[in-house]
Amino acid sequence: MVADPVLLQAVADLFPNGISRYAVGGLLVGLGTVLIYIGTGIPAGASTFLESTLSYVSDQSRFQQYVGSRDWRLVFTAGIILGGLAFAATFQSGLVTSSLYEPGTTGQLYEVAGVTLWTTDVQPWRLFVGGILVGIGTRIGKGCTSGHGVCGVGSASKTSLVGVMTFLTVAIGTAQVVAALGVSP
Repeated sequence: MVADPVLLQAVADLFPNGISRYAVGGLLVGLGTVLIYIGTGIPAGASTFLESTLSYVSDQSRFQQYVGSRDWRLVFTAGIILGGLAFAATFQSGLVTSSLYEPGTTGQLYEVAGVTLWTTDVQPWRLFVGGILVGIGTRIGKGCTSGHGVCGVGSASKTSLVGVMTFLTVAIGTAQVVAALGVSP
């Protein structure tokens, strides 16, 4: 098999630490999506968590449409949070090592009672504003990147394909503008 050296260099430039970590992550996300779909018959997506949670305390029909699926959505969201915490406590802190991850490269490490913890360099107000903007975007886009990008694209939904192209275009454009302005965390 002859490979184009220009293409190989382009891939190497895009993925300077290799592609294996992204492949493993993609396989795990795909496996989780399949398991949720097989177990519930509902495509996985995180953006409906708030509305399904509000169905516990509100009688509005907008929220009540999630009554049948709200329990697994709580488990799904708890898994996202606990998975992030487990990752931070193991790989991010350097407790567990892997060739797929370099510990402590995206924030600050600190010790508390003999446990290594990690915190992001991103300012709290930026996290808050970003969260609000993402929430608004998921309402306008009728779903989030996990729902559209994994389940929607996987099922060849035209709406999801357009949504993902829009997400990527806006994200890449925003990142380029932010980088050009010299903004950092």
